[in-house]
Amino acid sequence: MKKVALFFAPLLAYAGLALAVVNVNTATKAELESLEGIGAVKAQAIVDHRKKNGNFKSLEEVKKVDGVGDATFEKIKKDISLSGATTIPAHEKAEKKVEAVKDKAVVAKDKVEKKVEAAADKVGKKVETAKDKAVVVKDKVEKKVEAAADKVEKKVVVAKDKVEEKKAALDKKADDKKAEAKKIDKKDEQKK
Repeated sequence: MKKVALFFAPLLAYAGLALAVVNVNTATKAELESLEGIGAVKAQAIVDHRKKNGNFKSLEEVKKVDGVGDATFEKIKKDISLSGATTIPAHEKAEKKVEAVKDKAVVAKDKVEKKVEAAADKVGKKVETAKDKAVVVKDKVEKKVEAAADKVEKKVVVAKDKVEEKKAALDKKADDKKAEAKKIDKKDEQKK
């Protein structure tokens, strides 16, 4: 008995899927969205067409709705009717909602990625600008350091020249004094 039940359970579930029917004359926008290929815009277009023109007389009339062409009609014709109650298994509604949430999540993710990319670009540009400014500042500092080093070097050369001049003058004085002292010594020796 259990084997028979296990055989019929999936069959009944499949039959439940096959029995999902949407009455295009009475279905709500949300119920219409449960159909394959029918999103919020097409579902609203079906509701608007129905309000403007009255109930559909044949399934083929659904193709008159803006956005519902032959391809879309082929996808939905097995799941629509002109009469009876709309029956949509709960899991189909849930799947449709899950898909809608996934779609929104993808859109949100794309927006976030674009914002992150834009922010990264902006930061990258600021970093490049800062690098460029740093190079300019570095060049200016190097030029100032070079100029200061040149000034110091010139002052050192001038100071060195002055020291050498003074040394030469002192050496000359010392030599003159030595020569004078020798003269005096010679005179003293001659006197003796």
